[in-house]
Amino acid sequence: MRTAYRVETVRAAEAALMARLPEGALMMRAAAGLAAACCSLLGKGRVYGSRVVLLVGSGDNGGDALYTGARLARRGAGVTAVLLGTRAHGAGLAALRAAGGRVAEDPFEPLATADLVLDGITGIGGRGGLRPEAVPVARAARGSDAVVVAVDLPSGVDADTGEVAGEALRADVTVTFGTYKPGLLVDPAREYAGALRLVDIGLGDELPGVPDLEALQHLDVARLLPVPGAASDKYRRGVLGVVAGSARYPGAAVLTVAAALRGGAGAVRYVGPAADAVIARHPETLVHAGPPDRAGRVQAWVVGPGLGDGPGVAEVLASDVPVLVDADGLRDLDPALVRARSGPTLLTPHAGEAAALLGASREEVEAGRLAAVRELVGRFGATVLLKGSTTLVHGPEGGPVRVNPTGTGWLATAGSGDVLSGLAGSLLAAGLRPVDAASCAAYLHGLAARRASEERGPVTAGEVAEALGGAWRDVRA
Repeated sequence: MRTAYRVETVRAAEAALMARLPEGALMMRAAAGLAAACCSLLGKGRVYGSRVVLLVGSGDNGGDALYTGARLARRGAGVTAVLLGTRAHGAGLAALRAAGGRVAEDPFEPLATADLVLDGITGIGGRGGLRPEAVPVARAARGSDAVVVAVDLPSGVDADTGEVAGEALRADVTVTFGTYKPGLLVDPAREYAGALRLVDIGLGDELPGVPDLEALQHLDVARLLPVPGAASDKYRRGVLGVVAGSARYPGAAVLTVAAALRGGAGAVRYVGPAADAVIARHPETLVHAGPPDRAGRVQAWVVGPGLGDGPGVAEVLASDVPVLVDADGLRDLDPALVRARSGPTLLTPHAGEAAALLGASREEVEAGRLAAVRELVGRFGATVLLKGSTTLVHGPEGGPVRVNPTGTGWLATAGSGDVLSGLAGSLLAAGLRPVDAASCAAYLHGLAARRASEERGPVTAGEVAEALGGAWRDVRA
């Protein structure tokens, strides 16, 4: 499990650790790890004679950069510091000079020939984007041929929220200390972080057991996925009801059912006008003319994909089993109706649908994804899977927000959300908690798309559904 903590928590953990260590020891640990990462990026045998530029702001982040520069200078790199803050870390600057590093008079001159740039301008305490005086230098660094390495966090992004409220310096690599920060895992800030490297500085015992964010890995998903036993039957494995599709969008029903069948459901009951299309593609499906409450026994429902203005949402929400609401089912959804349910509810909006539910703009949701998913959970009392470049999952029971680490830009294709709904619905029917069903579904969905795109390039939603079995096998291998 990859975990992330808010700045306040990280600061408290650092303070507790520093109280037991010699003065400056924690910064030395960070600088040692950062220097090792820089050496590996420069390449074996290429540190000596390389040109390294430090962008140094005020405070400890700049100190980390300066001490790291001193280590690189002692290994033969030519290190130049560009001082951008109102004051530089005194001991760090002295260490750099003692190691043979220098301070630039012209901030742009060393960037023209740099091999590596260390971004130590603001770090995790920064808010609101880069200050105006740092912007031209940051742009010059990004426009150079150098590898840009962020110290703990790219300057200009918000460590806690992932928001980018102004100009920020996009890194090729971010070397972060002690633990991940939420902004490193959540867009739009995640896009500025590049590849992530974590340096252990000994914070583990000081951090609380429950993080603010967590990202599942293969082993976590494998432990959660249901596996039928010798005594299983279709009801023990879970029967999923699907209310989806319309005369205009029959494919939504086909895709939802396809993913549900490949997601481990013992059986799928389909209710809706696309029964002929569903049976033609998936003859094992149990179809019914409706209404949903007469379709037969189910352990969970999916309602909404391609439904248009068709009926079914209110009837499904009146049931006492878990319900996943997606797409057209989210339109004008009443929070009171969801809160009044006796069974759990999982909502799966994309940014546009989330914006409509919140009375906000799509841009506001995309800029503040963490705030949006938390507000949706609070408003509806349901588990929410907020789809997008960073898919987030959060539940009304609290705990960490889950961020999905898999996926590819090729998932931005018609019908991919229907596949996700069918897969998550099948896991709900199998008995997984909504937050686990949503998290595992997002993980497998992204992994399947990645597999399919590596084999074919651009992929369709149907091809993503077909690749789910391979993704499942990968996770459990």
